Amino acid sequence: MTYTDATIPEIDQAMHQAAQDFYYYKNLSPAVRRQFMHAIASGLEANIEDLVATAMEETHLGYDRLKGEVARTCWQLRSYADAAFAGRHLDIRIDTALPDRKPAPRPDIRKMMVPLGPVVVFGSSNFPFAYSTAGGDTACALAAGCPVIVKAHPAHAETSEKVAKIISEAASANGLPKGVFAHIHGADFDIGGALVSHPLVKAVGFTGSTSGGKALFDLAAQRKEPIPVFSEMGSTNPVFLLPGKLKTSAKEVAKWYSGSITLSVGQFCTNPGLLLGVASAELTEFATELSKLMAQLPSAPMLHPGIAKAYAQKREAALSQKGVETLAVGVLPVNSDGSAAPVGGSGVAAEGIPTLAKTSGANFLANPLLHQEVFGPYSLLIECADLGEVKEVAAHLEGQLTSTLIATEADMLDHADLVALVQEHCGRIIFNGVPTGVEVVASMQHGGPYPATTDSRFTSVGEDGIRRFVRPVAFQNYPNALLPEALKNENAGGYWRLVNGEWSNKAI
Repeated sequence: MTYTDATIPEIDQAMHQAAQDFYYYKNLSPAVRRQFMHAIASGLEANIEDLVATAMEETHLGYDRLKGEVARTCWQLRSYADAAFAGRHLDIRIDTALPDRKPAPRPDIRKMMVPLGPVVVFGSSNFPFAYSTAGGDTACALAAGCPVIVKAHPAHAETSEKVAKIISEAASANGLPKGVFAHIHGADFDIGGALVSHPLVKAVGFTGSTSGGKALFDLAAQRKEPIPVFSEMGSTNPVFLLPGKLKTSAKEVAKWYSGSITLSVGQFCTNPGLLLGVASAELTEFATELSKLMAQLPSAPMLHPGIAKAYAQKREAALSQKGVETLAVGVLPVNSDGSAAPVGGSGVAAEGIPTLAKTSGANFLANPLLHQEVFGPYSLLIECADLGEVKEVAAHLEGQLTSTLIATEADMLDHADLVALVQEHCGRIIFNGVPTGVEVVASMQHGGPYPATTDSRFTSVGEDGIRRFVRPVAFQNYPNALLPEALKNENAGGYWRLVNGEWSNKAI
């Protein structure tokens, strides 16, 4: 089904409605906001078969993967709503008055987080549920008390439309005004620009390419009133293969990574795109085993023709570079008549080919193109001359969502300087595992230094993601009766608050 792009007047109307209803929604009882978000989750569950079937047609993702993604989306909605209901994002600080303090009295000061205002969310192409219309950004903004305007991703527009209908029905059932949620279509880049530039928008959530996220960030910075853009963008998620672990587990680690590199046709933001180790018999064993495993894996349809075309182009560009050796190529796609199927073209058969390549540490350092993400089932093994060169490569890597250390505890202690260096360039460090798989828990950090994200202080996964869409306000010498409920002496909500330097959930 084809959907028409929103017009500028339609965007303006949605923005004014969101701004008008913001004051109602921000002051709504946390219990009602929680009930609203739980109702969205229940609506998704009630329609899961239809939603999954639609997404399968639009994205080529499988039934089990999509059904699991709906479950994750429902968990995000409920857990973020529960976190907001408990007030964990409010960061309440209270310092009561000291009228007798010398040489001057101290006033009563109370601080908490408050919602920013209308938030624009751009649906992601690779997660039609968990990072799209009712996904993490939307859940975080609604939990914070912000109205949301979602721009559907054109690659799964019908799925987005059906999810939006469920959100709107949940809002209506809970008596919420129309401006709490809006849904628009916009395949044209100018629609995204119009959304970010609108003076009533207060923040933006985006998951996608580096070029797209950076463009929105720059546009927001050029506004008369600059606003925060929380873009999750590219990441090569380097894996550091230290010698002690490879000596005992090269084949086991190769098995881990054949699965991780090709999981969901490599279309995860945490896909391990770089593997680094020191030239050795153990690294050769690892490369040989990984090559054998990846050569046996079939090519598969990618999410949509645009992603397939970009993968084909970037893969070809990387493999054609001087000093790059192709170690393994997966099973190529074929048509029913046995002829070669199109790869990276504009048809639905466009597929991602599992690919493993290799280069030297010196060649990688000399060629910036090899540093770029190849979004798909591709990884580059960097064979370094020694650990000094591994550290040099690590120092030249850009910001990452994740970095992984394949190591023994002795490796970690012996190479503490490398471990410290790796930590400076990422948001999450994995010890002896794979980066694919992001748990939706409070301890998760899904963000990292630029260009992984535009603000490494925040996460887009887990309840702390709510903090992106709030700001602190301090109330000085306010009468108790006029304070927000969370700051009143009575503390009817039982919130944990830092009162005169001590945590308490009691009344003052």
